[in-house]
Amino acid sequence: MTERGLVIAFQTTTQALAWERACRERNMPGRLIPMPVAISAHCGLAWLAEPEDRESLLEMAEELGLGYDLVVELEGGEADG
Repeated sequence: MTERGLVIAFQTTTQALAWERACRERNMPGRLIPMPVAISAHCGLAWLAEPEDRESLLEMAEELGLGYDLVVELEGGEADG
């Protein structure tokens, strides 16, 4: 499957699951995906959302003290897991 979008990578699975919980509670866009092969991080999970949601997602992360490792915008094909 070819994915395109904003990818937020995590150092740990705990960070990824905390991110998922916070987004679900606040109806924020996106979903957990396997780490794209184009990105390397310590955890095998990443959050995928639309690039236009970047600001609101990062504001939420700052407000809640959510950790993440990397934020990258990928074009179609780069995020294949």
